[in-house]
Amino acid sequence: MISRSTIDQVYEAARVEEVIGDFVSLKKSGSNYKGLSPFSQERTPSFMVSPVKQIWKDFSSGKGGNVVAFLMEHEHFTYPEAIRFLAKKYNIEIEETQQSSEEKEKLDHKESLYLIHQYAQEHFAKELWETDEGKAIGLSYFRERGFTEETIRFFALGYALEKIDHFYTTACKAGYAESHLEETGLVIKNERGGVDRFRGRVIFPIRSMAGRVQGFGGRILSSTVKTAKYLNSPESAIYHKSQVLYGIYEAKKAIAKEDVCYLVEGYTDVIQMYQKGIHNVVSSSGTALTPEQIRLIRRLTSNVIVLFDGDAAGLRAAIRGIDLILEEGMNVRICSFPEGEDPDSFSKSHSLEEIQAYLKEQAKDFIQFKTDLLLLEAANDPVKKATTVREIVQSISKIPDPIKQEIYLRECALQMEVSEEVLFNALAQEKSKKKVPVRKITSAQAAQELPKQGSDIKTSLENPLLNLEKQIVSILLHYGGDEAFFDEVFISSDEEGNLIEESKTVQSKVHEKVFLDLQQDEVEMIQQEYQTLYSQLIQSFQSEGKVHPQKMIQQEDPRLGKILTDILLADEEHQLHDWEKKNIFVKDRKSVVGQLVSETILTFRRYLVDQKITELMENATKDSQINEGSVLEEVMQYQNLKKLLSRRLNRVL
Repeated sequence: MISRSTIDQVYEAARVEEVIGDFVSLKKSGSNYKGLSPFSQERTPSFMVSPVKQIWKDFSSGKGGNVVAFLMEHEHFTYPEAIRFLAKKYNIEIEETQQSSEEKEKLDHKESLYLIHQYAQEHFAKELWETDEGKAIGLSYFRERGFTEETIRFFALGYALEKIDHFYTTACKAGYAESHLEETGLVIKNERGGVDRFRGRVIFPIRSMAGRVQGFGGRILSSTVKTAKYLNSPESAIYHKSQVLYGIYEAKKAIAKEDVCYLVEGYTDVIQMYQKGIHNVVSSSGTALTPEQIRLIRRLTSNVIVLFDGDAAGLRAAIRGIDLILEEGMNVRICSFPEGEDPDSFSKSHSLEEIQAYLKEQAKDFIQFKTDLLLLEAANDPVKKATTVREIVQSISKIPDPIKQEIYLRECALQMEVSEEVLFNALAQEKSKKKVPVRKITSAQAAQELPKQGSDIKTSLENPLLNLEKQIVSILLHYGGDEAFFDEVFISSDEEGNLIEESKTVQSKVHEKVFLDLQQDEVEMIQQEYQTLYSQLIQSFQSEGKVHPQKMIQQEDPRLGKILTDILLADEEHQLHDWEKKNIFVKDRKSVVGQLVSETILTFRRYLVDQKITELMENATKDSQINEGSVLEEVMQYQNLKKLLSRRLNRVL
């Protein structure tokens, strides 16, 4: 694990405008920089970088954060990978935290395997370009497939000489351990010594999401040798076939930008389509599609288009993969090629415009695809048609989103000429087989249902408290240390129990006002991210009397960094549109901070009172033993409090 001191050094050295400037063309705009979004297609700049605050914000996609968050979003690095990238860029030596000898040995072992794979990739590329055998066999094959020199080098393709132990002896001379060579599968040990696994084959390096070589695929070219046509590296500490997609490193930026991924079967399908200009394409490397591979794609997009050969085997493979993709909550479409064609041959014989048009026109929704295919098999047999309907419903049952389920069921009913009621009953039967407990909630609870942790935080009319919580965090972040005047409201009751409102103006620190008001109401924010940030801000004010936004943004959790970025750059969005030139001026909120705080707290309290009233009414409905008179009295008291709060806000009930 990277030490905290190294992470701090990286953050101190890294300049957000320098790092992002390597990926995005930025232009000076006041104290900030702006440019076109790298995450969407646009003509007007909506991407802003703040050198002063060391953060960035993409107003078109809603993404934002610090320099590490950018690398995680744009390059799809993990947090440690982003830190290591920046450490390398700024020549910072990485210090690891104290590890047990077992942990250190495991880490060193994995690194050794990666180094061997990198050496092997360079070795095979050299054999392809610099040996007579490599040129005559390997290079000729790639050129026959229509691959240009640029494409061959981009995908780091290579060739392994036919000599039985050429790579083995070369690697041993270079100092690589025999045990590690054997573990990677590059070398097979027998009674005669070491034998090269990929001898006499063209080589396709398989890279991880971060771009490190972790395995190889090899294709034999000789038709006389009795062996498997394609051969992959065996499982190892760094290579797991079920968790790898060929081309994911090369395609990740295009997938994220286009918001769709094309999924094909073979290495050459990927390469040929990439060369033609379709860059958002990956392959399952000839293995059956797995949930782990689908989740790799889901990190980049929720939309998948499966491309497959027009033969029977291709059709079966597509059907197998559909349900797995649906189970992961993704949107899937299917596109088949004419009989005798595959993505490789079709791309080779058509222009980019023709390929794009074909994919757009022929990609079918999975319901339409499965209906067409299964009905073709069923012909006019009613029994087979019933089986077809059942299979489609089984696929729909795997979709996590109930709204999507209903839409697809209605579509299926229309196409299959079956009543919706029958299909909904069939869906219920499928769900009951899974025996998944269903959580019952009331309509009031459903209206207040919140996004789960890890999802994007969105405010809505159904959840107004989320917006207020964000407003409170924003106030603390911008003005928490400022002095302001507040109209304090004191509520008491007379002898008859009527609420009396008194007010007077007081001066205090903003963070003290917010903290005391929320503590008085014993409030804890309902969204965990906001509660975490609120606690951090209050703790910082109480211990130091101020906050350090740049340090707060350096948190490992990207969700917290995104919230902070949204807040810190919210007031600067107008710079992108030059509103001042159009005589539109943004009012400085600092001049009315006292009023802003008071209104936010009062509104927050009002919604809490609403929640309490709803809770009391629901409890009275559920429990017949509750005294209705006492509940009604308590509800009336809260209603009176709500009236006072509304009057303070100059709102009409």
